[in-house]
Amino acid sequence: MTPRRLDGETLTLEIVLHDEGAVSAWAASAAVGDGAAISGIGRGYTIDPNAAGFVLAGDESAMPAISQLLEWLPATRPVRAIIEVGDPAGRAPLPSHPHATVDWAELVPGHAPGDALVRAVMSASIPPDWRVWAAGEAAAMFRIRKHLFDTSGLERRHATVRGYWKNGRPGTGS
Repeated sequence: MTPRRLDGETLTLEIVLHDEGAVSAWAASAAVGDGAAISGIGRGYTIDPNAAGFVLAGDESAMPAISQLLEWLPATRPVRAIIEVGDPAGRAPLPSHPHATVDWAELVPGHAPGDALVRAVMSASIPPDWRVWAAGEAAAMFRIRKHLFDTSGLERRHATVRGYWKNGRPGTGS
């Protein structure tokens, strides 16, 4: 594929800064107007128009995707967003959806990333005709996947669960 320049268009990047990592290092030194190469959109998520409702679950790294989904999900369906934040100040504004509720799961200091999110998802009542989208720390997503499929009996085709990052492993490229 040949790269192309999109003059006159705006792209907003939302990046969670960490102590280490290639993207964090780049974002910390980037300035407005700096160039950036963007490749592909990754694996997509197909919205099931026949779903009775949706659960969106993620940590701070998933907030941009959750924001997009809140804009795209059918306005006539209920949506429950469960978002883990490490600090109450991380509660960023989200797009409005007429039937959405947002539950903020605050991570207890000293606990592993994803612990609050896993507890919140495990305590949520998810009807079998709803769809689940979850993303965040890989070990937490493994626990959520296991709960949804093995404990709750949710059909695998009714959930998309993605590990976005691994605790203790910065993406340094080395």
